[in-house]
Amino acid sequence: MTDYLLLKTIHILSSTLLFGTGLGTAFHGWMANRSGVLAARRVVNRNVELADWLFTTPAVVVQPVTGVWLAHLAGFPLTTPWLIAAIMLYILVGACWLPVVAIQMAMRRIAEATPNGTELPARYHRLARWWFALGWPAFTGVIVIFWLMVAKPEFAL
Repeated sequence: MTDYLLLKTIHILSSTLLFGTGLGTAFHGWMANRSGVLAARRVVNRNVELADWLFTTPAVVVQPVTGVWLAHLAGFPLTTPWLIAAIMLYILVGACWLPVVAIQMAMRRIAEATPNGTELPARYHRLARWWFALGWPAFTGVIVIFWLMVAKPEFAL
């Protein structure tokens, strides 16, 4: 396999890992919060945070490294409009994801500190709403990045 194809495979696998882990943890986090069951929230919050450290964080690092390297090998200048758009969206996605990581950690701490048989404080529910809201622009951005990578449209910025 050529260096380019190996690098492209790594790039595609890490993007799949990034999107899939994000979608999976978002679904489980949302469902646990909807359940109203404190024990479920504790387990899921802990696992969502762990999944971000084990899977999402490495993929977040691999994506720009392999992406820039692939662009170089393929002869696409980083000033190519669809690449600029993808990079800008990646920054937007990161700007949504970084606070989400902090929110997830806070939600886990609150759920673990809440005694059994008591209601979670309002702060937990407020954080959960922010966590959910920040997911929408992040997922939309990733979908558009996928399209840009596949279509490589010609347009001017």
